[in-house]
Amino acid sequence: MSEPCLAGRTIAVTRAETQIGAARRLFEAAGAQVVDLPALVVTPPESWGPLDDALDELEDFHWLVFSSGNGVEAVEKRLGLRGRSLAHRPRSLRIAAVGRKTAAQLEAIGATADFVPPSFVADSLLEHFPASGWGLRLLLPRVESGGRTVLAEAFAAGGARVVEVAAYETRCPAGLPSAAVAALERGALDAITFSSAKTVSHTVQLLQAGFGEAWPHCLRDVAVVSIGPQTSQRCERELGRVDAEADPHDLEGLVQACVEALRAQPTRSDAPDAG
Repeated sequence: MSEPCLAGRTIAVTRAETQIGAARRLFEAAGAQVVDLPALVVTPPESWGPLDDALDELEDFHWLVFSSGNGVEAVEKRLGLRGRSLAHRPRSLRIAAVGRKTAAQLEAIGATADFVPPSFVADSLLEHFPASGWGLRLLLPRVESGGRTVLAEAFAAGGARVVEVAAYETRCPAGLPSAAVAALERGALDAITFSSAKTVSHTVQLLQAGFGEAWPHCLRDVAVVSIGPQTSQRCERELGRVDAEADPHDLEGLVQACVEALRAQPTRSDAPDAG
């Protein structure tokens, strides 16, 4: 049997605190040692009012468009308080989901998505959307701050009536876990992975708080791996580079991107100065 493709590698994962588990399992299955570096804390929005008002009028919408699993969880929870669910949504309401994980989350609660774009980015949803936007009323639950408005703007430009509401917020954690600090201090990381633009910005904040002006040194020999185009742009802007981008833009693609980024680099145990 061949050796796992990331055997001997140490990978930092910068997802939300509650979402690291799935990424950890995939990286560990590929042979990597995983260092948790939570860069997001998912919290409620400042007010539930706009989302609740939209959900009270759910039968008036033609499409409900989810760009993340966090949006699915928030909407399902708020509907549950009304004795309703996405599985028993109005018959006239169709659901679109950006990304395989978001679609799988809908499937798990019995609310199978009617449309999932072939590429797991918002631009692909716009390109392949199965209906003209003209005259449609769309509900877009999204992160309260820092998310892209490209979907709402593009649908509105196409003649749709778009209601964009905050369903959740993502904030920066208070600090780095001790295990992550130790790995950074030892120079033990082979790669660091980013699953959203916010994880990049928050990681920079955490590194600045933990290591001061010397923080860029922590990532000097660490491959920077991004899940998709918008995240890569943020890596370029705040870290000065991106070494690999996932294709497809999901966790499986992120694992493979790490493999590609590290293919030509020796493992730390094989490095000439090891030990």
